[in-house]
Amino acid sequence: MSSVAVLTQESFIEHRSGLLPEQSEDEEELPTYKDAFPPLPEKAATPEGTQETANAWTSKIRPLKSSIITQVFHVPLEERKYKDINQFGEGEQAKVCVDIMHKTGAHLELSLAKDQGLSIMVSGKLDAVMKARKEIVSRLQTQASATVAIPKEHHRFVIGKNGEKLQELELKTATKIQIPRPDDPSNQIKISGTKEGLEKAKHEILLISAEQDKRAVERVNIDKVYHPFITGAYNKIVGEMMQETGARINVPPPSVNKNEIVITGEKEQVALAVALIKKIHEEKKKSTTTIAVEVKKSQHKYVVGPKGNTLQEILDRTGVSVEIPPSDNSSETVILRGEPDRLGQALTEVYAKANSYTVSSVLAPSWLHRFIIGKKGQNLAKITQQMPKVHIEFTEGEDKITLEGPTKDVQMVQSQIQAIVTDLVSRMDYAEITVDPKFHRHLIGKGGVNINRIKELHKVTVRIPPDNEKSNLIRIEGDPQGVQEAKKELLELASRMENERTKDLIIEHRLHRAIIGQKGEKIKEVRDKFPEVIINFPDPAQKSDIVQLRGPRNEVEKCSKFMQKMVAEMVENSQTLSVPIFKQFHRNIIGKGGANIKKIREETNTKIDLPAENSNSEMIVITGKKANCEAARNRILAIQKELANITEMDVSIPSKLHNLLIGSKGRLVRSIMEECGGVHIHFPTEGSGIDKVTIRGPVEEVEKAKQQLLALAEEKVRTSLSTSLLNLQAVYFPGNVYFTAELHAKPEYHKFLIGKGGGNIRKVRDSTGARIIFPTSEDKDQELITVVGTEEAVRTAQKELEELIKSLEAQVTVECVISQKFHRSIMGPKGSRIQQITRDHNVQIKFPEREDPQEAPVQENGEANGEVKEPVDPNAPKKCDVILISGRKERCEAAVEALKVLVPVTIEVEVPFELHRYIIGQKGSGIRKMMDEFEVNIQVPPPDQQSDKIAITGLASHLDRAKEGLFERVKELQAEQADRALKSFKLTITVDPKYHPKIIGRKGAIITNIRTEHDVNIQFPEKNDENQDQITITGYEQNAIAAREAIQAIVDELEEMISENITLDSRVHARIIGARGKGIRKIMDEFKIDLRFPQSGAADPNLVAVIGRPEHVDEAIDHLLNLEEEYLSDVVENEAKMAYMRPPGGSVAAADEQRGHSKGFVVREAPWATGNEKAPDMSSSEDFPSFGAPVQAKASPWGPKRF
Repeated sequence: MSSVAVLTQESFIEHRSGLLPEQSEDEEELPTYKDAFPPLPEKAATPEGTQETANAWTSKIRPLKSSIITQVFHVPLEERKYKDINQFGEGEQAKVCVDIMHKTGAHLELSLAKDQGLSIMVSGKLDAVMKARKEIVSRLQTQASATVAIPKEHHRFVIGKNGEKLQELELKTATKIQIPRPDDPSNQIKISGTKEGLEKAKHEILLISAEQDKRAVERVNIDKVYHPFITGAYNKIVGEMMQETGARINVPPPSVNKNEIVITGEKEQVALAVALIKKIHEEKKKSTTTIAVEVKKSQHKYVVGPKGNTLQEILDRTGVSVEIPPSDNSSETVILRGEPDRLGQALTEVYAKANSYTVSSVLAPSWLHRFIIGKKGQNLAKITQQMPKVHIEFTEGEDKITLEGPTKDVQMVQSQIQAIVTDLVSRMDYAEITVDPKFHRHLIGKGGVNINRIKELHKVTVRIPPDNEKSNLIRIEGDPQGVQEAKKELLELASRMENERTKDLIIEHRLHRAIIGQKGEKIKEVRDKFPEVIINFPDPAQKSDIVQLRGPRNEVEKCSKFMQKMVAEMVENSQTLSVPIFKQFHRNIIGKGGANIKKIREETNTKIDLPAENSNSEMIVITGKKANCEAARNRILAIQKELANITEMDVSIPSKLHNLLIGSKGRLVRSIMEECGGVHIHFPTEGSGIDKVTIRGPVEEVEKAKQQLLALAEEKVRTSLSTSLLNLQAVYFPGNVYFTAELHAKPEYHKFLIGKGGGNIRKVRDSTGARIIFPTSEDKDQELITVVGTEEAVRTAQKELEELIKSLEAQVTVECVISQKFHRSIMGPKGSRIQQITRDHNVQIKFPEREDPQEAPVQENGEANGEVKEPVDPNAPKKCDVILISGRKERCEAAVEALKVLVPVTIEVEVPFELHRYIIGQKGSGIRKMMDEFEVNIQVPPPDQQSDKIAITGLASHLDRAKEGLFERVKELQAEQADRALKSFKLTITVDPKYHPKIIGRKGAIITNIRTEHDVNIQFPEKNDENQDQITITGYEQNAIAAREAIQAIVDELEEMISENITLDSRVHARIIGARGKGIRKIMDEFKIDLRFPQSGAADPNLVAVIGRPEHVDEAIDHLLNLEEEYLSDVVENEAKMAYMRPPGGSVAAADEQRGHSKGFVVREAPWATGNEKAPDMSSSEDFPSFGAPVQAKASPWGPKRF
């Protein structure tokens, strides 16, 4: 017999001392030491030796179980779908195999047997192999089909939860199973697949059906009045019966008027349960009697108790059933049914419960209710915590508080609340004041600052009605003294506001930000200067020009003048001037470190903005006063001039011609300089005899001036001097005569002769070839105009200029008096209308400055500055109304007529007052649209006037169109009004409130559908409404009637519904409900019923209510009971598994004790067992060293060490 060793020190000692018992035959199966720990191969081992060593390591060690399996399927020749032997390995059969491998992930190998049958080896994971097998059978093997008939109600057990059972069957049998739909009356299940698979599938299905045949359902009719005796108090009796018999008993709840009791389970169990129920029924029928008592309807709820607990309590104590009439029944009769000797006790308890509660009230002014309740209900919470059974109700607008609850508790609460009321009445008061609603927001102040200050100062509460209430009553509540002081202060504020004045200032929107200043600094200075004036700027998004001032009259006037002066200074200092400067000179204008531009800014007191470096613009914008802007421009231009491409050229012209080239008073040479871009021509001093003339300026312009000077000099040389001819002065040059002529015209005509941009004078020059020289500001004779050129050119130019001068002398200025208020309308958008008249009639039109009412001087006794003024003609037109028109007389008259045509005319149109708000439209959109369409202004009178007159102002040609458009709009509105009257037909329908949620539907789906389909508005009663059963329908009469019928149809259907309670094990509730209610919704939709599961903490957690039509309820109950049975089996199975997995003793220690002491790992023929060596010490670091730890070399029975 071989020796046995245990790999522990203790076992080694026991073995050596002979204490171990003899080994049994089972020890022969223990591995030897060499098998368990084979030696490593030597370095010089032979291949044979290596093979032997390897076998020693692997022969006896159990391999790990692979997750890959292999199965072989055989398809006989007669069942093969593809029988073409010549195309093996290709064709359709090969394609199908490749497709199966792709689909399932399994590997397929095909081979042909001698009988031409097909062998298929499938390798892969178990799931993949099973799927591949199913595909092989359906696609490579011919299919047969069969049908099996089982009862329709058993089909769902074949399908299983979410179809899992059916899928498992199909995989297991490699068949396709088709089950008829629930609405199909057929009970035939069709199976298709191989013959073998068909037989297996039929067998499995029939097994499932056979299991279900063992179950039974029984319905017993028991009078409703005896149901409480069958269920027992708190369902004790019915629970005991179900536990005793194992059947499930479903007794309808008291609220469902149904006698039928449903029992389900195994046939024997059901029969036993039915016998027990009938026995109880017969006993109670014989032994019980009834008495009827009258109890006030209002006290019935106290007899019933919360969730019927009081009735159950009486039944439990006395064995007497108390029958309460339904809440919708006006009867006050309560019936007690039970043993005669128990009825007296039960009656006593009924009266005790009915009288245990009382209703009382406490008189308290309604304005004190919120103080009694306290902040966030703190005061009331203290009372309700002490007396939780007392219900306290505050009714808005009533001066009483209603209490309901146990008599003693109500009396205590009543005394407490009465004490609070007495205390509040003694130390609190209220006052009401009347203030115009338009002042309410000013009393409140910005962010409530005013009203909060009054509240904190006087320790009161102030209720100011919101704008939508349109009430002028303000209520003050609190300490009597504080109330009076707050009342006085609020009335003073309101009185002050009534004496205030509001004034609108027209200030351009672009200036608002500048007036306000950075972080409001500038406007703060204004507000500090005028603290009593409130300054309101419009919202920036509105882009309005109106700034509103409000405060005492005098202060508002002073503030208005101050702000107007501020705006005038801003406008004066905001003149802009654009100067074109070559881009390359911008950095020179800026200077090093901005020195140049900074110096110009400081010295001229202007703001200078240069374009960005990456911009293509060459414009430099100067902002400031006009004179300062011009000075800055000149400085900048001077810098450019210095830096521009300036050249200097000398031209030799005989000195005797210099005076002729210069011309009278330098006019000739000045005209050349102007024509050549402002070049400078310098002649030597007269009499010096020097011929050199210097020209300085841009290269191109210098060259141009040089050519003109040489050409003129050549012309002078060719002509000779002669005497004066007619009114022309001739100068002799060799070969020609040079003529000049002089004209006189008033200086104010010069700009018209020159024209815009020099256009008129350039036209004369180009057509005649003559040079025309106007006087400079330094010339004494400002009327003298000189014409230079050939004789013909001078005469032609002189003639044209004289005609222009005569035309200008014929100009007149006509006054057109039109009220200033119409000027803006006459000008049109951006002055377009006035520009058109100017072009059409060739006239100049000047509008007067706007009249400032604040600038009118105050005169006393008709004197001003000590001088007596002449009386002003009252009929004389105002200066601000006079428009000046300049041009030829006939053209001016035509322009006057054209202007008068543009004066707007006002007409009044009769429009019923009630239509005004519809014409204005939402936020004025309707009236703005009409004004834009017809180019008129439409003025609707204020609502407080209740006038039917609407004023239309505009051009006479536009008024007719606008009037017609307004009448058309009135017709449309009247038609809409009539339609609204038809659509406002209203009717009500009485529906029990318990049906309201059903009519509304989930998320309002049903009621929304009715509203949409019939185009009506349906209003359900509010929570506090007295008529909780009234539903109001508004719309067209026929639509409202149709909607009422639709609601009535729903109500009729709901009234036919019943409610039955069934007992479903609470452990399966969650599975029936499903994830996010998916399962319960499916059941409710399928059977058209409602399910109500018990809440946590319910007396009977297994009780489930099924609500719907009787036939649907029965079907749903059957379905639910079947589901319960199916799910319960899973629950029981899982609990059994858990019990199996859990140690019997309830702890790991107990499990260890049961297992006993472990022997450890035992081997035979160990080195320490055959020799004198001791067993290795597992706690020793030498015998079992850790990785990386240094170990001293020592002899070991484990064999020589190899490195």
